[in-house]
Amino acid sequence: MEVIYFLATDGIKLDGLLYTSKNKTTDIILSIHGMGSNCMKKRESTMARVANENNIDYFCFNNRGSELVKYIRRYTQGKREKELGGTIYEDVLEGYEDITGAIIKLKELGYKNIYLQGHSLGCTKIVYTYNELKDEQDDMVNDIKGIILNSLIDIPTALKVYLRDNFDKYLAYAEEKEKNGQKDEIMPQEAFIHPISVKTFLRYARDYQDINFAHFGEDKELKVLNNIDVPLFMRWGNVNEMIVQMPEELVDLMNKCITNPDKDIYYIDGANHSYEGKEGELAKQIITFIEKNRKN
Repeated sequence: MEVIYFLATDGIKLDGLLYTSKNKTTDIILSIHGMGSNCMKKRESTMARVANENNIDYFCFNNRGSELVKYIRRYTQGKREKELGGTIYEDVLEGYEDITGAIIKLKELGYKNIYLQGHSLGCTKIVYTYNELKDEQDDMVNDIKGIILNSLIDIPTALKVYLRDNFDKYLAYAEEKEKNGQKDEIMPQEAFIHPISVKTFLRYARDYQDINFAHFGEDKELKVLNNIDVPLFMRWGNVNEMIVQMPEELVDLMNKCITNPDKDIYYIDGANHSYEGKEGELAKQIITFIEKNRKN
């Protein structure tokens, strides 16, 4: 295991852990953590161990949204600037800068086959980034050989379900703060599952067009997810999972609507949103998926 330092493509300094196999390989899993999390999780170390046993390297890093709040540093034109970061102040679309920076770093290290893996909000960042790279016709997309989505959330729907009749009240509150130039203010405690700034709340509650692609609550075309033309792995748990229907129903919906011929979509019985106690089972299923689609 080695600590790797690199820059996001907009100059934010990031760091992560690279777990390497005994034998040299050009295959690697690039893991993106979820909201309020970090790369120091049992799930990550278990996944890394199983991957290394199968001659696949593993890289997990702390993106700018790691932890609830922290200072992040931006390096541009030889200058260093400090700004507030962490989940409280995160703009999920900036995950594009973090992920593409990580891909560039892995390519510099000699990796050619990258499997993008996300958990929770990390899945949203991966799907957004992949589609942006395709739209930009960026050659970087050719290095992505598979997409792994663990506990993808339909954020706009989940927030409305969570707040129920109070959704409009908190949206109006946030918009009033925005109007008064107070986008970095913290929302009332009841507005979200953890502390969150006005600007981040508005991204999930109002300005979600670029991340509104899951549509778990209804049968839709799933155009964005169907734009993924590399092998696709999707898993959820069935204990305290952050979805609006039973996992069996969600899996049936996803399998019906997603046309990817190399899809592997199901849920893990007894797993919660974080796969606590089921890390090994998740890891084995992911490696089985990679091995099935692995290019020599």
